[in-house]
Amino acid sequence: MTRITQLFIITLLLVSCGSYQTTPETNLTNVPEEDIVRIANDDIEYEIIIIEPGFNTWLASMARPEGYYSQSYMEARNNVNVKEWNNRVLQPHQYDSNLYELRIDYNPSIDYGYDVNYKLFNYFTYFQITYKQRLSSFVPRI
Repeated sequence: MTRITQLFIITLLLVSCGSYQTTPETNLTNVPEEDIVRIANDDIEYEIIIIEPGFNTWLASMARPEGYYSQSYMEARNNVNVKEWNNRVLQPHQYDSNLYELRIDYNPSIDYGYDVNYKLFNYFTYFQITYKQRLSSFVPRI
């Protein structure tokens, strides 16, 4: 079975995304519950955990509502953003390693479903706006 992301952690100024390395649950105990967004599906064994102060509030108040974008649109954008993210992880001297610490295991041939793609798409939008980063030629906007 494949995992999209085992762990997708972002703390205060540190952004970490799911990787092949797992982080013990004890690292999550000091994080307020409202700063944790967890997405999981046992059928295809994936898990995304996003720990980012403000993301949950932003997702609920600023992001486009579910259904606004099609799943295929978000999958295409996520694929581009994940590729650039992973390139930046491999270049810690060129890009801030506090922002791009761990790679994301995202396989475009796997159907992760609407919920995963929606939250990942919106996380990339939030990340780019918040940290003034550009992961592609597309301008991030809400």
